[in-house]
This record gives sequence, C-alpha cells and structure tokens, in this order.
Amino acid sequence: MASTAQTLWVGTRKGLFVMQRSGAGWRIGKPRFPGEPVSQFLANPYDCAWYTALRLGHFGVKFWKSTDGGAQWNEIAAPAFPPKPTEGSWKDDPTPWTVDQVWALEASPDGRLWAGCLPAGLFTSRDGGASWQLVESLWNRPERKEWFGGGYDFAGIHSILVDPRDANHVTVAISCGGVWQTRDGGTNWTSTSAGMFAEFMPPERREDPNIQDPHRIDQCLANPDVLWCQHHGGIWRSADGGLKWDAIPAPQPSGFGFPVAAHPVDPQRAWFVPAHSDAQRMAPDGRMVVTETRDAGATFSMHGEGLPQHDAFHLVYRHALAASRDGQTLAIGSTTGGLWVSDDAGDTWRGVSRDLPPIAVVRMG
Repeated sequence: MASTAQTLWVGTRKGLFVMQRSGAGWRIGKPRFPGEPVSQFLANPYDCAWYTALRLGHFGVKFWKSTDGGAQWNEIAAPAFPPKPTEGSWKDDPTPWTVDQVWALEASPDGRLWAGCLPAGLFTSRDGGASWQLVESLWNRPERKEWFGGGYDFAGIHSILVDPRDANHVTVAISCGGVWQTRDGGTNWTSTSAGMFAEFMPPERREDPNIQDPHRIDQCLANPDVLWCQHHGGIWRSADGGLKWDAIPAPQPSGFGFPVAAHPVDPQRAWFVPAHSDAQRMAPDGRMVVTETRDAGATFSMHGEGLPQHDAFHLVYRHALAASRDGQTLAIGSTTGGLWVSDDAGDTWRGVSRDLPPIAVVRMG
C-alpha cells in the first residue's frame, strides 16, 4: 500500500530539517534556524501554517510561524506566565513562573492552538499565536502543589490530545502529575489516571493519580476513545477515553521507554521504541528495535530489520516517533542523530541519516 506521507519535519538541537520524499528515499534540505535548539514543531492542518518553538536558554523561549511552507518565518508571541503572586496560596510556590520550553504543541479544529510547557503550564491561543493565555483553571488547581519533575526539576506538560469529535475535549499528560481532561474547553479539569500505578512510590501512594509519570500518550484518530500510554512503569491502554487505564504486560525486550504512536485507524495497534531502563536510557543490549501490538496489548512483535542491531546506544524521545495518517509510514529519530523510516508499518526500516543533531521531535505529513 502506498503511503500518503510526503514530508518529514525533524526538530533537532541544531535546527529544523524539512525532508521531502524522493523516490524510495528522502531528500534532506538545509536546516531552518541552524544551530538553534528546536523543542517542538507543528504543521497545523487547519490553517496550513508551520509553527516552531525554540528553547534558547537565557535568551528564553522563541516562537516562529510560517504561512508559506517555510520559505519565510515571522517571530510571534511565546507563551509566558503572569507575574508570580506576592500574596495568597501561591506566593511561596517553588515552581518558577517562567517558561523554560514548549514541550507539546497541538491544534484544534475550532482554530485554537494548545501549548504544553515546562514547567507544567498549559497555554492556548485563538489568534494563530499572536497572543497566548495561561489556562489558569489547570495551573491554579491545588493538586499542582504535589506535582514534581521526572527527568527535569519541575513537572511539565508533554502530551496534548484534542478529541477530533469535540474540540472542547482535551487530554493532557504531565510528568509527574498524571493525566487530566477537560470537556468544556478548559474551564474545568478532572484527573483521569485511574488504573495507573507508580512502582517508584511508597505502597500507600502507588496508585495516587496525582503523582503518576506518563511519558507520552497518544490516541487512535479513528476511535479517539482508545488511548495508549508509555508510562515510567510500563505500558497502559484505555478504551473509554482515558477514564480507566489497563496495564499491559511488559513486552520483550523492555516495557520502559518514552514514545508511543497509536495506529491512526486500527485501535488494536500501537508502536513503541523501548529503552533498557530508567537507569540505562539506551537501546536494550545495544540493539535498537520497535515493538508493536496488533491485538490491544495481548501480544507484541519486535522489529529490528534495518535498525542498528549491535553497539547501538540510541534513545528515542517522547516526540521522536511519528506515524502517517494511514499508519503505513513510520519515522523515528534518536538522541544520537539517527533517523529511520519504515514504509511497511514498522516491519522493516531504512536509514535516512546517522549524522543529524540530537532529535527532539519528528512530525509527518
């Protein structure tokens, strides 16, 4: 089956690479924002604009937008917190009220943009990024006082799912703060981590929804009630829109990892790229593989053909595994600059480059 995927956007530590399909391979273009760290990218399917978020350290977060397919870029507003309160319940908040990076970026069919940040602020824009508003209904919840960092010092929002049937239904995942949902466009929020458990916590807090560490969540576009989660403690699946999560037995070679890609059409299928463990964040046994389930997690197959099978020390970040809208083409990028593409739904892989900068995000269109 021919795939509809024709473009790869690869956000790296040293720029954004836009790659076009060329016959059986991919043509790598010159980087946009060369030398600058890209933390997130979005090709908005609703307004056809491209959005790029940069993480520039002491220069702050910068946001750029292109309306002509990347030929020209204009700087737009970046999400920013209001001043930290000097009185009231948040005056002693240890979390900095400064955006360190944009970690998630999604669009909804009603014209809104949603940005998840580190620290765990959720922002929305109704004017194409000209301005951003903090979703205070989530930021000011008292539960936030218990959120904490996973790999970072503070909690962050890395996953945003907009229900394609209802733009007011939005799901976010927080490390470490669990899964939260709104069904009224952000006015009210509900914690929906039931069924998840954190083995790294004391027994009495193991199932506390407010301290869960989902590494990434994704949804089946054809059946958005089916959600998949790569959690710090393994893999979970929900068949009821994330209200209840079912643990999946850990596949070989590992249930630990960061990315997950739900099949966009088949709710029984999903792909993962495992790492050895929390303590060893690299390919298990030096062998890079993709694991796939086709039966809702009852069984898994392991695919390695075309991927490095020895002396491989790659790690794949949360946003560096992408699937085309038909599920036929997949792409993965690693922290050591490797990029691979599969045109047979993950069964076999072909290297595109081993010389890119560390890859933070891969998008496919």
